[in-house]
Amino acid sequence: MLGFIRSMTKSRIGVAFALVFLGLIALSFAGADISGAKFGGATNADRAVTVGSAHIGTVDVQKAMSNALENARAESPTVTMKDFVAQGALEQVVDSLVDRAALMEWARQSAVGMGVSNRLIDSEIAKMPAFQGADGKFSQAAYKSLLGQRGISDALLRDDVAKGLMARQVLIPAGIGASMPQSIAMRYAAVLRETREGAVQLIPSSAFAPKTAPSDADIAAFYKTNGARYQRPERRTIRYAIFDESAIRNLPAPSEAEVAARYKLNAATYAPTETRAFTQVIVPTEPAAKALAAEIAGGKSIEAAAAAKGLSASKIPAVTRTKLESEASSAVAAAVFAAAKGTIAQPAKGTLGWHVIRIDSVIQNAGKSLDQARGEILAAIAAEKRKTALADLSAKFDDAFGSGTGLADVAKSAGLTVITTDPLEASGAVPGRPDIKPNADVTPLLPAAFGMEREGEPQVAELKAGERYVIFDVGQITPAAPPPLAEVKDKVVADLQTSRGYGAAKAATDKLMAALAKKVPLAEALKTLGVAVPPAQTVTMPREQLNAMQPKIPATLQLMFEMAQGTAKKLEAPQQAGFLVVVLNKVTPGEVKANDPFLARARVELGQLTGREYVDQLRMAVREAVGVKRNEPAIAALRTQLIGGQ
Repeated sequence: MLGFIRSMTKSRIGVAFALVFLGLIALSFAGADISGAKFGGATNADRAVTVGSAHIGTVDVQKAMSNALENARAESPTVTMKDFVAQGALEQVVDSLVDRAALMEWARQSAVGMGVSNRLIDSEIAKMPAFQGADGKFSQAAYKSLLGQRGISDALLRDDVAKGLMARQVLIPAGIGASMPQSIAMRYAAVLRETREGAVQLIPSSAFAPKTAPSDADIAAFYKTNGARYQRPERRTIRYAIFDESAIRNLPAPSEAEVAARYKLNAATYAPTETRAFTQVIVPTEPAAKALAAEIAGGKSIEAAAAAKGLSASKIPAVTRTKLESEASSAVAAAVFAAAKGTIAQPAKGTLGWHVIRIDSVIQNAGKSLDQARGEILAAIAAEKRKTALADLSAKFDDAFGSGTGLADVAKSAGLTVITTDPLEASGAVPGRPDIKPNADVTPLLPAAFGMEREGEPQVAELKAGERYVIFDVGQITPAAPPPLAEVKDKVVADLQTSRGYGAAKAATDKLMAALAKKVPLAEALKTLGVAVPPAQTVTMPREQLNAMQPKIPATLQLMFEMAQGTAKKLEAPQQAGFLVVVLNKVTPGEVKANDPFLARARVELGQLTGREYVDQLRMAVREAVGVKRNEPAIAALRTQLIGGQ
């Protein structure tokens, strides 16, 4: 519901509320957006935006875009910087950097003198999973290592975290407790329940296309002008060779000394053990425990005796003495392992109270001698040796690639067979061959293969941890380009004819719109066109159903729910395919009563929206207070640079 209410009110929410939570650099270590924000020190030519006394350089924005794209590729591996910019990412990143810088400037300038303490910054950094060690606690070594890998200083990260925390301090309170009056909420809720009836009529350009076939010259000229429409994505062949333990030769068998050492190392595993299963009742005091034990000794079962006192007896599966000591206490373990099977152990105090225990079973494990354990030890050591040898072989291949040895030579020296794939798209599909499915071994290699700058850059990758590896590179790169005309001629001819019919389709649509404006029924108005067109698609739909289609609502339906009753509007179809005429015949208002649960939900979500609007207004007021000046030529130049000068 809320998504549709937003579209109705045309609210601008995305960046404003999101920046409350985003530390653009900091969250790169937690899996979110990244930015190299380092405000200050940029020359006038390098400044993308001036925010109060702070400056955001074009280098800062460029680094932010590169890192944001890297994170976006985690979900969409094939997205390019050009695609990213086209989707509005540059504007969003610049806005985020500006808003966070503006908030920090405003906080510093305010009479209150707001700030972020070092302790709070330390706490925020310590929470980041990327900086935690194996014990789940903050690791200074991991912190220094990751900052070094990213080329980020401690001061830069701390500054970024501070800006994120300041955004949180300033903006979140502005939206708390916002509400929408019931009278207004009832109007919005009623709109959400309205139903609209109308029709969508297609006026295809193809219906008005010339009947004579175009000449070869016309086809060639049209293809030259519209080649981008038929462009095929970049394709790459991948050369790869898989190796596993079968590639390991002359691996020495485990020695007797190794077997003996392993047996000694795991002596506790092979030593005789005793485990006991029991039923217990825990009571708060020693007298209560002794009284309960006496009742059981007198003939009552432990279960019945416990139930009579409102307690329950629990069964504990077989456990060793050591484990019982850690889970209960040494006294409880001593009592359990001193009693005979079927008897009641001496009451003993544990961490939760006094334990009354009946011994249910005693299981003796004789353990294993060296000779008895030899087989499993030999197998374990041999498996470890194979795994280590395989990892060493992988490292050897990697070193060879690093010294300039090619894939074919490395594969030949190891007796591996190199396989070359068909030309693949980044998705793994083979153009024109929908019957060929991506190979399961090749699919994991696609992101790396399509990230290589050129052919012949071999790498080593692990397909199955410790068991299967692959060496691979890119054999041939076919840039994105339109195919030869002969391969798509039929499609080009159809598109050319459609484009030739576009002008006549536009004129026919204008004629139809004029008739509809005079209240001529759609069916009658269509007859005046003199050309057969597809039948109109009738639509009867409540707004709730439209809302359920988000985020992919058809443009025709979106338009129908924005029109006035009794009107008609037109939309142009993509690539001059024709026009769509939308006619709205009837609007049936929705009804919502004061006690309708739907109204309650609407009020909650409208209240959230109101709070976010307050946040947005505060954000804009902060910008105005500190002063923001964009260097549009610098931003435009950066945009051109990001998309490769196009």
